[in-house]
Amino acid sequence: MIIEDLIKIGLDKKEAQLYLCLLELGETNLARISQKSNIKRTTCYDIVESLKNKGLISVTTRKKRVYYVAEDPRKMERQLEEKKHVLNSILPQLLSVANFIDKKPAIRYFEGTEGIKDVFRDTLNFPKQEILAWVSEEAVEHFDINWLWNFYVTKRAEKKIWSRSIAPDVPYLKNVKTFDQAHLRQSRLISSKDFPFQVEINLYSNDRIGIMSFREKFGLIIESKQIYTTLKSIFEAHWKSLETKS
Repeated sequence: MIIEDLIKIGLDKKEAQLYLCLLELGETNLARISQKSNIKRTTCYDIVESLKNKGLISVTTRKKRVYYVAEDPRKMERQLEEKKHVLNSILPQLLSVANFIDKKPAIRYFEGTEGIKDVFRDTLNFPKQEILAWVSEEAVEHFDINWLWNFYVTKRAEKKIWSRSIAPDVPYLKNVKTFDQAHLRQSRLISSKDFPFQVEINLYSNDRIGIMSFREKFGLIIESKQIYTTLKSIFEAHWKSLETKS
């Protein structure tokens, strides 16, 4: 699990293995690293050099022998903060360059659970706005529901992004509805038997539609003012029809 998380923040699998190995061994030489990690010595040398270049390993020499030691893991946190600062500083320039592109993709396709998370993450780029959502109960069985509530909903609330949701009238989502105020959300429920929602649709940013198919494990982001406006009109009519029932 730790190796998978290290891969997510920029290391490849062998770099992650060697870094963990060095954390356990403390200051050591290449032979011990190779033995501990069960990776060939020549390969270890290349990986160690890569980690050294990333600032995650330091090297000392005593009596003509080379020793390696892993840097404090908190250094990775500082490095990520520095990268975020750099990205934030150049983001306006990148966006201004993007404005000169004649043809921008109107539809983006995302695969797998991580791809669906990317669709959700995109809604977080527009703080203090509102999301209109047709919610699918399929997420409970076919998606990372812990990520959805512990990360996404928390971040959405932090960014003051409100949500109006039309959701199936099932026990799980009835329970979720009791947290509406804390989650900056208004929910209205509809019969799942008469009107099954097999995908989730989010309308946001005045021109974007996020579509998530949890069972089929793919997501779409459609950028279209016309489609957004049409679906928003349908949502508002649907929302209004549920007003007395809620």
